[in-house]
Amino acid sequence: MFGGGTKPWHIIVLVVVLLLLFGAKRLPDAARSLGRSMRIFKAETKGLLEDDVRGKAEAKTAHTAPEPQLRDDEASPLPKPDRPHDDRR
Repeated sequence: MFGGGTKPWHIIVLVVVLLLLFGAKRLPDAARSLGRSMRIFKAETKGLLEDDVRGKAEAKTAHTAPEPQLRDDEASPLPKPDRPHDDRR
């Protein structure tokens, strides 16, 4: 639409406009605040991704079937050996 991209004089005009709007004293503070905000945003998105991965892992382990537990009064489905196993036959 504009057909060229950013030229060096575009950047110079932008810097002059920002200096006129905010003043030379407030620009470093604004840049510092922007940097802090970006750092906080990055940390929060990283935390959300870690929570998502952790949640998926918990959901995966929750879907596995637990092993059945036998009560003391139930008979085991496996037969009990009458004598100890001996391989020397």
